[in-house]
Amino acid sequence: MVLFLFKRLATLLATLVVASMVIFLVLEILPGDAAQVMMGPDASPEAVQALATQLGLDRPPLARYALWVAGMLTGDLGDSYAYSSPVLSLVLERLAVTVPLAIMAMLLTTALALTVGIYAAARHNRFGDLGLMGLTQVGIAVPNFWFAILLILLFSVHLNWFSAGGFPGWDEGAAQALKALLLPAISLAVVQAAILARITRSAVLDVLREDFVRTARAKGLSQRATLWGHVLRNAMIPVITVMGLQFANLLAGTIVVENVFYLPGLGRLVFQSIANRDLIVVRNCVMLLAAMVIVVNFCVDVLYAVIDPRVKASDI
Repeated sequence: MVLFLFKRLATLLATLVVASMVIFLVLEILPGDAAQVMMGPDASPEAVQALATQLGLDRPPLARYALWVAGMLTGDLGDSYAYSSPVLSLVLERLAVTVPLAIMAMLLTTALALTVGIYAAARHNRFGDLGLMGLTQVGIAVPNFWFAILLILLFSVHLNWFSAGGFPGWDEGAAQALKALLLPAISLAVVQAAILARITRSAVLDVLREDFVRTARAKGLSQRATLWGHVLRNAMIPVITVMGLQFANLLAGTIVVENVFYLPGLGRLVFQSIANRDLIVVRNCVMLLAAMVIVVNFCVDVLYAVIDPRVKASDI
């Protein structure tokens, strides 16, 4: 297990290094002067030169890359040009909204998908299976921003149960904050749950055809006990793969939903920074999102070894 973790950690670190190089190079090869882009076309040459000196753009690219990496390791991400405040404080403030939103959406996704997928597999080719799979097909086809608008119209405009947008902050109490995140989480979870439910159903059906399932049933185990006690664990490898990708997608793909609900999250910060030409914030936010995706994939690999020891053995 130690060797397995060491290999995965080495892969994690190598991927982070490559991601940082790609992100730096992509922003480096953008046409035009970065300081000019940030200041706008009407800025004076003196102001552009002062900003370039402040940002270290007059240094060689390799020195700037090393300085950026050293800053990430020490927590010094620089100062935002548009917000005139440290990038780290901006990111941490927005993560306090995006991470709970992604976790809520993932919990809802998992609960819905496992329930629907297992129920449909247990009633293969019957009315319940066909009806639920039809609903999941609709869920996949519905854009989450359109579903978010429908939720606002129903629960905010007509029923007046929830606020149409905004975030009160955690200082107002966890109940109020979670209530403000519930509709966005549902709008994110519906599409992801529809995808995961279909994959869960397929994985469970594959395991149900195995010999050990027939043996368990022949020994007198009920269908429910067989499904939850034997089938589900063996079907979790493809399910966890998709769950890891979905959670990474929820972390990195909340830009549209956060703008629909006017949530001050990381996705909205990226959107605003692009509009404000704040390349420092964009670079660090993209790196953070990439790091989150990489770390989530690392956690999925570790879960593989926990659930199925054959994965660990084959890797060694």
